Amino acid sequence: MHLFRAVVAAACLASAAHAAEPAYGPELEGFDYPYPVQQYRFTSQGVPLHMAYMDVEPAQPNGRTVVLLHGKNFCAATWKTSIDALTKAGYRVVAPDQIGFCKSSKPEHYQYSFQQLAANTHALLASIGVRQATVMGHSTGGMLAVRYGLLYPAETEQLVLANPIGLEDWKALGVPSLGVDKWYERELQTTADRIRAYEKSTYYVNQWKPGYEPWVQMLAGLYRGPGKKRVAWNSALLYDMIYTQPVVYELPLLKMPVLLLIGTKDNTAIGKDAAPAALRPTLGNYAALGKAAAKAIPHATLVEFDDMGHAPQMQDPARFHEALLKGLGTR
Repeated sequence: MHLFRAVVAAACLASAAHAAEPAYGPELEGFDYPYPVQQYRFTSQGVPLHMAYMDVEPAQPNGRTVVLLHGKNFCAATWKTSIDALTKAGYRVVAPDQIGFCKSSKPEHYQYSFQQLAANTHALLASIGVRQATVMGHSTGGMLAVRYGLLYPAETEQLVLANPIGLEDWKALGVPSLGVDKWYERELQTTADRIRAYEKSTYYVNQWKPGYEPWVQMLAGLYRGPGKKRVAWNSALLYDMIYTQPVVYELPLLKMPVLLLIGTKDNTAIGKDAAPAALRPTLGNYAALGKAAAKAIPHATLVEFDDMGHAPQMQDPARFHEALLKGLGTR
């Protein structure tokens, strides 16, 4: 009887461990989003593609729309608390997954550029009747938001940049180019433990909460699934895009109001681990980068969170969204 109980207990533990390590399809099949997901279908670079997105209407509309652009290690689903806060305040919220990410297409070949992703997003918004919007981007999404604002200034009421990357030119500073093939090799080694360790040190100031774990498993599940190689290949192409296309030089060209929401303990820099040891500590200094960006942008408002890292909207949602809603109201 004792042996039987031990076997059953071991089986239950194994089952729980398996449930905690899900495997998802190449378009994140099996992972549920907090709101209904729609698909925008279009052709780009000669290939039929689709962009997944959530379009969430408020109960009491204020007439404004906010478009949420996710970061490299994020998906539209990770905006849940922001969607909730914004819709409660009366904003319509559109949150897409960009091509190459999450529930959207991952083409075999695609020339990734922020111009292309901005054009895709613009076409999606036009297809659902959004002509004017506030565009909010986090991390890599911040780079995309800047590019969107530069391409479509008349249709961008305001930019909100939450710990955007691309505020320094890593290649000019001495971070070596890894190239797509090396990025691909690295991406094939992705595990939940590696994701968690990186996010703990970079996103959350060496603190961890159980609420962060679903987002680790969301990413890791893509690399456990049958589309692992396609996911890794698109991720490699995207990393090369990020490394080669900094936005820092064009910040002075932004014409609209820009709200910068910066966790100053962030230290994100693409390829930092491959940089010379003496260079690494100087990269991703958001206490300095945020101030420099605010100085470069003609109509900028800077809000700093001195105890937060790369993802302030997830580290302290209440404080972040209080600052966000205040900043949206004073555009």
